[in-house]
Amino acid sequence: MSRVEEYEYQDAAGQGQQAASEAMSTAEEEELQGEKMLLNMGPSHPATHGVLRLILELDGEVITKATPDVGYLHRGDEKIAENMTYTQFIPYTDRLDYLAPLANNVAYALAVEKLLGVERDLPERCQYIRVICCELARLSSHLLGIGAMAMDVGAMTAFLYTFTDREKIYNLIEALTGARFTTTYTRIGGLSRDMPEGWAEQCRHFLTEVVHNIDELDRLLTRNRIFVDRTREIGTLPKEVAVDYGLTGPNLRASGVEFDLRKAHPYLVYDRLRFDVPIGTVGDCYDRYLVRLEEMRQSVGLIEQCLDQMPGGPINLEDHKITLPPKERVLTSMEELIHQFINVTQGVRAPPGEVYFSAENPKGELGFYIHSLGGGTPNRLKIRAPSFVNLSSLPYLLQGCMVSDVVAILGSLDFVMGECDR
Repeated sequence: MSRVEEYEYQDAAGQGQQAASEAMSTAEEEELQGEKMLLNMGPSHPATHGVLRLILELDGEVITKATPDVGYLHRGDEKIAENMTYTQFIPYTDRLDYLAPLANNVAYALAVEKLLGVERDLPERCQYIRVICCELARLSSHLLGIGAMAMDVGAMTAFLYTFTDREKIYNLIEALTGARFTTTYTRIGGLSRDMPEGWAEQCRHFLTEVVHNIDELDRLLTRNRIFVDRTREIGTLPKEVAVDYGLTGPNLRASGVEFDLRKAHPYLVYDRLRFDVPIGTVGDCYDRYLVRLEEMRQSVGLIEQCLDQMPGGPINLEDHKITLPPKERVLTSMEELIHQFINVTQGVRAPPGEVYFSAENPKGELGFYIHSLGGGTPNRLKIRAPSFVNLSSLPYLLQGCMVSDVVAILGSLDFVMGECDR
């Protein structure tokens, strides 16, 4: 036997002994642990925040393996978009993150406007109103997220506080858009209507109230012994791991990564507004709560700046091949009548090409990829849903935790299955 062959033989023998040793240690470990149990949590379960199924492998009360199972809604939004005009798909964006429909509308409209090449031509008043819509949506979403998380770990009072303010936001949204939940307010090239008279004053009055209530929520939870014990050092996600999983939004910033699309890639008029990006240090459930709490304060400041700087003027593009012409001109001019007829029946005539646009939604980066062959319907449309990506971290987060920690971790991720099963 040559020296090379002898080394290969010894190496193979050593690997075989090592494998046998590992198998013996695994067998001994399993014998000490006893038989593990599989537990199905969801898809019909109040603490899973929707139709999410978790397949948990348990060693007593400790989770040794967690597998999320999604797809129970069977929505097919992306295929629906490929069989509709760009405008007809706007109501379907309401149903993605249905806790922030206004922000979904804006992100989708900006993606289509980027394809049309008119994103820089939007009237300033339209841009300011869109920012207000996005920040109201962030406030509403974070209020529900914190309230539901607090209730999951036993703090019922905080849930009642947050839902009281969220109802006030819905009153504002109803006055602005005509609907409370699924708003379909944004249009390609503008908005469906302007702010009604007196709405800005109502909004300012709400902002003074919500700042006080956010401080009250802070006092209720931040130093509450039970809440802190249930969330601190639970579900810790290090910075490097959060980046590897592709997390975005508050869940990424809680791990210490200062990334916010409103700062990194400004859109609308965010580059004219002053705001801070709160970040965490540990990346546990407690940090994720603190980041959302501070983001609500920043949203209040952004809305106030928009109301102070609000310009006059139109809210829609003057190009009637993109936006519908005024009704009185449709009834008196053949050209406007033709534009309205083509817009309604065939949709906006987009050029061939492909674009990707993403916005900083309450749950994270909501992105739309559009591939166009020309015409009023996209050839392909892909939605980058933040909740879907954020849920991919569950196998890492849940391993080694107790069963009772699952509800705290799920609440801290603040996901919505409507956009996950798109």
